[in-house]
Amino acid sequence: MPQPSASDRRQSVRTGVVWDGVRRLLDGDGTAAPAAEQARIVDVGGGTGGFAVPLAELGHTVQVIDPSPDALASLDRRARERGVADRVTGQQGDLSDLPTLAAEVDLVLCHGVLEMVDDPAASLAAIAGVLRPGGHLSLLVAQRHAAVVARAMAGHFQAARELLDGDPAAGSGASRGGRRFTHDELGDLLGDAGLQASSVQAVRVFADLVPGSLLDLEPGATAALVELERAVATRPEYLPLATQLHVIAGR
Repeated sequence: MPQPSASDRRQSVRTGVVWDGVRRLLDGDGTAAPAAEQARIVDVGGGTGGFAVPLAELGHTVQVIDPSPDALASLDRRARERGVADRVTGQQGDLSDLPTLAAEVDLVLCHGVLEMVDDPAASLAAIAGVLRPGGHLSLLVAQRHAAVVARAMAGHFQAARELLDGDPAAGSGASRGGRRFTHDELGDLLGDAGLQASSVQAVRVFADLVPGSLLDLEPGATAALVELERAVATRPEYLPLATQLHVIAGR
């Protein structure tokens, strides 16, 4: 069996905790659909199918909505290569197009997208509007507290100070780097959209601090780091240290 590439190892560290949360949901823990049944899933900004294709391999039907035609072409190739083209569809669009492209779905994935929209509240309301009663949202966003630390460690002290008391991107639309959210802000936004968070996980607490060379050269380092990330993911004291927050919310 071929060994995973360096990029595959890094990706497993970044997404392992998120995959755990999505799989638990689909396997029947809080259920987007009853365990072992096919779920209808929309992946907003799903790009080349990093989540969509594996979910289709589990038997679910996945609609990817993404603004990039190149990404959608890569999605189609990947789905065909993996034998799931009949369960994966791609449509060009973004969150603002969601109400016209989807309805009555079991699960919406919104990973790394809410940071870039002009109106997060309206976007979450649009997501809530396409979920069936009992449906769920898997939301992955950048977290502000960790961004303050990262800027300070990089020597960007003024940028860290500006971000400390509020996100400069929040007042005038998303900046190039996108918004950063706190746990409390997410709770308020979700509540306003009629969604209730059932779980919150810390994502990439240590992953961005560990040199990539260590994962590439040290046998077993990637697996050990993934297990460490899983061990702290549900501990609330680690939420402020996480680069990202992963929220499962239900309608």
